[in-house]
Amino acid sequence: MNVSLLGIPMDLGAGRRGVDMGPSALRNAHLATRLRELGHTVNDLGDIAVALPETLDKHMEAGLVFLDPIINACRDAAERVRAMPDGTFPLTLGGDHSVSMGTVTGNALRGAVSKEGAQGVRSGLIWVDAHTDYNTPQSSPSGNIHGMPVAHLTGLGDPHLTGLGGGWHMRPEDIVMIGIRSVDARERALMQEAGILAYTMKEVDVRGITRIVDETLERLGGLERLHVSFDADALDPSICPGVGTPVPGGLTYREGHLLMELLSESGRVTSMDIVEVNPILDTRNQTAEVMVGMAASLLGQRIM
Repeated sequence: MNVSLLGIPMDLGAGRRGVDMGPSALRNAHLATRLRELGHTVNDLGDIAVALPETLDKHMEAGLVFLDPIINACRDAAERVRAMPDGTFPLTLGGDHSVSMGTVTGNALRGAVSKEGAQGVRSGLIWVDAHTDYNTPQSSPSGNIHGMPVAHLTGLGDPHLTGLGGGWHMRPEDIVMIGIRSVDARERALMQEAGILAYTMKEVDVRGITRIVDETLERLGGLERLHVSFDADALDPSICPGVGTPVPGGLTYREGHLLMELLSESGRVTSMDIVEVNPILDTRNQTAEVMVGMAASLLGQRIM
Protein backbone atom coordinates (compact mmCIF):
# COMPACT_ATOMS: atom_id res chain seq x y z
CA MET A 1 0.00 0.00 0.00
CA ASN A 2 1.10 3.58 -0.63
CA VAL A 3 0.92 5.59 2.61
CA SER A 4 1.25 9.39 2.55
CA LEU A 5 2.18 11.15 5.79
CA LEU A 6 1.10 14.76 6.25
CA GLY A 7 1.86 16.73 9.39
CA ILE A 8 -0.46 19.44 10.68
CA PRO A 9 1.53 21.05 13.53
CA MET A 10 -1.31 23.03 15.05
CA ASP A 11 -2.17 23.67 18.68
CA LEU A 12 -4.40 26.69 18.04
CA GLY A 13 -7.53 24.72 18.92
CA ALA A 14 -6.25 23.48 22.27
CA GLY A 15 -6.04 25.12 25.66
CA ARG A 16 -2.41 24.05 26.23
CA ARG A 17 0.69 24.43 24.09
CA GLY A 18 2.70 21.50 22.79
CA VAL A 19 0.67 19.38 20.37
CA ASP A 20 2.14 21.36 17.49
CA MET A 21 5.21 19.18 18.07
CA GLY A 22 3.14 15.99 17.71
CA PRO A 23 4.10 15.32 14.07
CA SER A 24 7.81 15.57 14.91
CA ALA A 25 7.38 13.28 17.92
CA LEU A 26 5.63 10.65 15.80
CA ARG A 27 8.32 10.82 13.13
CA ASN A 28 11.02 10.53 15.81
CA ALA A 29 9.23 7.41 17.05
CA HIS A 30 10.11 5.84 13.67
CA LEU A 31 6.62 5.90 12.17
CA ALA A 32 7.82 5.71 8.56
CA THR A 33 10.27 2.91 9.35
CA ARG A 34 7.61 0.83 11.10
CA LEU A 35 5.29 1.15 8.12
CA ARG A 36 8.00 0.33 5.60
CA GLU A 37 8.84 -2.79 7.60
CA LEU A 38 5.24 -3.85 7.01
CA GLY A 39 5.82 -3.63 3.26
CA HIS A 40 4.20 -0.25 2.64
CA THR A 41 5.61 2.49 0.44
CA VAL A 42 5.76 5.62 2.58
CA ASN A 43 5.86 9.15 1.21
CA ASP A 44 6.34 11.88 3.82
CA LEU A 45 4.86 15.10 2.47
CA GLY A 46 6.18 17.19 5.35
CA ASP A 47 4.04 19.66 7.29
CA ILE A 48 1.56 22.29 6.25
CA ALA A 49 2.30 25.84 7.42
CA VAL A 50 0.41 26.85 10.57
CA ALA A 51 0.48 30.21 12.35
CA LEU A 52 2.16 30.26 15.77
CA PRO A 53 -0.14 31.25 18.66
CA GLU A 54 2.41 33.61 20.19
CA THR A 55 2.41 35.66 16.97
CA LEU A 56 -1.35 36.11 17.09
CA ASP A 57 -3.72 38.22 19.14
CA LYS A 58 -5.62 35.70 21.24
CA HIS A 59 -9.20 36.85 21.10
CA MET A 60 -12.63 35.28 20.82
CA GLU A 61 -14.41 35.70 17.51
CA ALA A 62 -18.00 34.42 17.44
CA GLY A 63 -17.25 32.44 20.61
CA LEU A 64 -14.16 30.81 19.09
CA VAL A 65 -10.45 31.20 19.88
CA PHE A 66 -8.06 31.61 16.89
CA LEU A 67 -10.89 31.08 14.39
CA ASP A 68 -9.26 32.53 11.26
CA PRO A 69 -5.89 30.75 11.44
CA ILE A 70 -7.65 27.46 12.24
CA ILE A 71 -9.85 27.91 9.18
CA ASN A 72 -6.75 28.50 7.08
CA ALA A 73 -4.94 25.44 8.42
CA CYS A 74 -7.95 23.15 8.04
CA ARG A 75 -8.62 24.40 4.52
CA ASP A 76 -4.99 23.76 3.59
CA ALA A 77 -5.13 20.27 5.14
CA ALA A 78 -8.34 19.47 3.26
CA GLU A 79 -6.83 20.57 -0.04
CA ARG A 80 -3.59 18.65 0.51
CA VAL A 81 -5.41 15.45 1.45
CA ARG A 82 -7.90 15.82 -1.36
CA ALA A 83 -5.05 16.08 -3.87
CA MET A 84 -3.50 12.75 -2.84
CA PRO A 85 -3.66 10.18 -5.66
CA ASP A 86 -6.17 7.36 -5.76
CA GLY A 87 -4.87 4.26 -4.04
CA THR A 88 -3.08 6.29 -1.38
CA PHE A 89 -3.73 5.81 2.34
CA PRO A 90 -3.55 9.28 3.95
CA LEU A 91 -2.08 9.18 7.46
CA THR A 92 -2.37 12.68 8.90
CA LEU A 93 -0.46 13.72 12.01
CA GLY A 94 -1.75 16.35 14.44
CA GLY A 95 -1.79 18.68 16.04
CA ASP A 96 -4.91 19.14 18.11
CA HIS A 97 -8.15 17.42 17.12
CA SER A 98 -9.54 20.44 15.30
CA VAL A 99 -7.31 19.37 12.37
CA SER A 100 -9.87 16.63 11.66
CA MET A 101 -12.24 19.21 10.20
CA GLY A 102 -9.75 19.47 7.35
CA THR A 103 -8.58 15.87 7.13
CA VAL A 104 -11.99 14.19 7.27
CA THR A 105 -13.34 16.66 4.72
CA GLY A 106 -10.36 16.19 2.40
CA ASN A 107 -10.67 12.41 2.51
CA ALA A 108 -14.38 12.56 1.69
CA LEU A 109 -13.74 14.87 -1.26
CA ARG A 110 -10.94 12.83 -2.85
CA GLY A 111 -12.04 12.11 -6.38
CA ALA A 112 -15.11 14.36 -6.09
CA VAL A 113 -16.03 16.07 -9.34
CA SER A 114 -17.43 19.23 -7.83
CA LYS A 115 -14.79 21.62 -6.53
CA GLU A 116 -17.39 22.90 -4.08
CA GLY A 117 -17.59 19.44 -2.56
CA ALA A 118 -21.26 18.76 -3.18
CA GLN A 119 -20.33 15.41 -4.73
CA GLY A 120 -18.10 14.28 -1.88
CA VAL A 121 -18.27 10.59 -1.05
CA ARG A 122 -20.49 9.48 1.80
CA SER A 123 -17.96 8.41 4.42
CA GLY A 124 -17.91 6.80 7.84
CA LEU A 125 -16.01 8.25 10.79
CA ILE A 126 -14.70 6.12 13.67
CA TRP A 127 -13.85 8.59 16.42
CA VAL A 128 -11.54 7.05 19.04
CA ASP A 129 -11.35 9.59 21.84
CA ALA A 130 -12.03 10.26 25.52
CA HIS A 131 -14.21 13.18 24.38
CA THR A 132 -17.06 13.48 21.89
CA ASP A 133 -15.86 16.89 20.61
CA TYR A 134 -19.45 17.77 19.73
CA ASN A 135 -19.58 21.23 21.26
CA THR A 136 -20.62 24.28 19.29
CA PRO A 137 -19.53 27.89 19.87
CA GLN A 138 -22.71 28.34 21.91
CA SER A 139 -22.29 25.24 24.08
CA SER A 140 -18.53 25.26 24.61
CA PRO A 141 -17.35 26.32 28.07
CA SER A 142 -13.92 27.36 26.72
CA GLY A 143 -14.25 28.41 23.10
CA ASN A 144 -11.39 26.03 22.22
CA ILE A 145 -12.12 24.60 18.79
CA HIS A 146 -10.52 21.19 19.43
CA GLY A 147 -13.68 20.40 21.40
CA MET A 148 -15.92 21.14 18.41
CA PRO A 149 -14.75 19.35 15.22
CA VAL A 150 -17.40 16.63 15.02
CA ALA A 151 -20.25 19.11 15.38
CA HIS A 152 -18.81 21.22 12.58
CA LEU A 153 -18.29 18.17 10.36
CA THR A 154 -22.02 17.47 10.65
CA GLY A 155 -22.86 21.08 9.73
CA LEU A 156 -23.54 22.36 13.24
CA GLY A 157 -21.71 25.48 14.41
CA ASP A 158 -19.86 28.37 12.85
CA PRO A 159 -20.59 28.64 9.09
CA HIS A 160 -16.94 29.25 8.24
CA LEU A 161 -15.99 25.89 9.72
CA THR A 162 -19.06 23.99 8.55
CA GLY A 163 -18.40 25.27 5.04
CA LEU A 164 -14.95 23.72 4.59
CA GLY A 165 -16.45 20.99 2.41
CA GLY A 166 -18.69 23.20 0.36
CA GLY A 167 -21.93 21.25 0.15
CA TRP A 168 -20.56 18.15 1.88
CA HIS A 169 -21.23 17.27 5.52
CA MET A 170 -21.04 14.09 7.54
CA ARG A 171 -24.28 12.36 8.40
CA PRO A 172 -24.59 11.77 12.16
CA GLU A 173 -25.61 8.17 11.52
CA ASP A 174 -22.25 7.63 9.79
CA ILE A 175 -20.26 8.43 12.94
CA VAL A 176 -19.31 5.96 15.68
CA MET A 177 -17.37 7.03 18.77
CA ILE A 178 -15.35 4.63 20.93
CA GLY A 179 -13.73 5.17 24.34
CA ILE A 180 -15.86 8.14 25.44
CA ARG A 181 -15.68 9.13 29.12
CA SER A 182 -15.84 12.93 29.31
CA VAL A 183 -18.82 14.86 27.90
CA ASP A 184 -20.08 18.36 28.74
CA ALA A 185 -23.74 18.62 29.74
CA ARG A 186 -24.87 20.73 26.78
CA GLU A 187 -22.70 18.66 24.47
CA ARG A 188 -24.47 15.51 25.67
CA ALA A 189 -27.83 16.98 24.70
CA LEU A 190 -26.55 17.87 21.23
CA MET A 191 -25.18 14.36 20.78
CA GLN A 192 -28.47 12.77 21.78
CA GLU A 193 -30.41 15.04 19.46
CA ALA A 194 -28.11 14.20 16.55
CA GLY A 195 -28.34 10.45 17.20
CA ILE A 196 -24.61 9.76 17.05
CA LEU A 197 -23.64 6.32 18.35
CA ALA A 198 -21.09 6.63 21.16
CA TYR A 199 -19.57 3.68 23.00
CA THR A 200 -18.52 4.95 26.42
CA MET A 201 -15.97 3.15 28.55
CA LYS A 202 -18.90 1.50 30.32
CA GLU A 203 -19.90 -0.12 27.02
CA VAL A 204 -16.28 -1.13 26.40
CA ASP A 205 -16.20 -2.80 29.83
CA VAL A 206 -19.56 -4.54 29.41
CA ARG A 207 -19.59 -5.43 25.70
CA GLY A 208 -15.90 -5.72 24.86
CA ILE A 209 -13.97 -4.39 21.88
CA THR A 210 -14.76 -7.32 19.56
CA ARG A 211 -18.52 -6.86 19.81
CA ILE A 212 -18.19 -3.07 19.51
CA VAL A 213 -16.14 -3.39 16.30
CA ASP A 214 -18.68 -5.84 14.85
CA GLU A 215 -21.53 -3.45 15.60
CA THR A 216 -19.55 -0.48 14.27
CA LEU A 217 -18.81 -2.14 10.95
CA GLU A 218 -22.41 -3.27 10.62
CA ARG A 219 -23.70 0.25 11.28
CA LEU A 220 -21.28 1.70 8.72
CA GLY A 221 -21.90 -1.09 6.23
CA GLY A 222 -22.03 -0.07 2.59
CA LEU A 223 -20.05 3.14 3.05
CA GLU A 224 -17.27 3.55 0.51
CA ARG A 225 -14.72 5.06 2.90
CA LEU A 226 -14.02 4.72 6.62
CA HIS A 227 -11.77 7.20 8.41
CA VAL A 228 -10.27 6.52 11.84
CA SER A 229 -9.52 9.62 13.91
CA PHE A 230 -7.49 8.48 16.93
CA ASP A 231 -6.91 10.90 19.80
CA ALA A 232 -4.08 9.75 22.07
CA ASP A 233 -6.22 10.55 25.14
CA ALA A 234 -8.55 7.68 24.22
CA LEU A 235 -5.93 5.46 25.85
CA ASP A 236 -5.48 5.53 29.60
CA PRO A 237 -3.05 8.23 30.81
CA SER A 238 -0.85 5.52 32.33
CA ILE A 239 -0.17 4.41 28.74
CA CYS A 240 -0.26 7.79 27.00
CA PRO A 241 0.73 10.49 29.51
CA GLY A 242 1.64 13.04 26.83
CA VAL A 243 -1.82 14.52 26.20
CA GLY A 244 -3.34 17.87 27.10
CA THR A 245 -6.69 16.64 28.44
CA PRO A 246 -6.04 13.30 30.20
CA VAL A 247 -9.02 11.41 31.62
CA PRO A 248 -8.45 8.34 33.85
CA GLY A 249 -10.07 5.05 32.99
CA GLY A 250 -9.31 4.89 29.27
CA LEU A 251 -8.67 2.08 26.81
CA THR A 252 -5.91 -0.31 27.78
CA TYR A 253 -2.89 -0.97 25.59
CA ARG A 254 -4.36 -4.26 24.36
CA GLU A 255 -7.85 -2.81 23.83
CA GLY A 256 -6.34 -0.13 21.62
CA HIS A 257 -4.36 -2.63 19.58
CA LEU A 258 -7.28 -5.05 19.33
CA LEU A 259 -9.49 -2.24 18.06
CA MET A 260 -6.94 -1.35 15.37
CA GLU A 261 -6.26 -5.00 14.46
CA LEU A 262 -9.95 -5.80 13.98
CA LEU A 263 -10.52 -2.67 11.90
CA SER A 264 -7.50 -3.63 9.81
CA GLU A 265 -8.86 -7.12 9.22
CA SER A 266 -12.09 -5.61 7.90
CA GLY A 267 -10.14 -4.11 4.99
CA ARG A 268 -12.45 -1.10 4.99
CA VAL A 269 -10.44 1.70 6.60
CA THR A 270 -9.10 4.11 3.98
CA SER A 271 -7.47 6.90 6.06
CA MET A 272 -6.39 7.80 9.60
CA ASP A 273 -5.56 10.73 11.90
CA ILE A 274 -3.25 10.55 14.91
CA VAL A 275 -3.81 13.63 17.07
CA GLU A 276 -3.19 15.28 20.45
CA VAL A 277 0.29 13.87 21.08
CA ASN A 278 1.97 16.46 23.34
CA PRO A 279 5.73 15.86 23.81
CA ILE A 280 5.97 18.61 26.46
CA LEU A 281 3.79 16.53 28.77
CA ASP A 282 5.20 13.15 27.74
CA THR A 283 7.79 10.81 29.23
CA ARG A 284 10.64 9.96 26.82
CA ASN A 285 8.31 10.10 23.81
CA GLN A 286 6.24 7.23 25.21
CA THR A 287 2.92 8.51 23.86
CA ALA A 288 4.25 8.95 20.33
CA GLU A 289 5.74 5.44 20.40
CA VAL A 290 2.44 3.93 21.55
CA MET A 291 0.52 5.79 18.84
CA VAL A 292 2.97 4.65 16.18
CA GLY A 293 2.17 1.12 17.32
CA MET A 294 -1.56 1.81 16.97
CA ALA A 295 -1.04 3.01 13.40
CA ALA A 296 1.07 -0.05 12.63
CA SER A 297 -1.70 -2.34 13.90
CA LEU A 298 -4.26 -0.59 11.71
CA LEU A 299 -1.94 -0.97 8.74
CA GLY A 300 -1.33 -4.67 9.10
CA GLN A 301 1.08 -5.46 11.91
CA ARG A 302 0.30 -8.82 13.52
CA ILE A 303 1.77 -10.87 16.36
CA MET A 304 2.00 -13.96 14.12
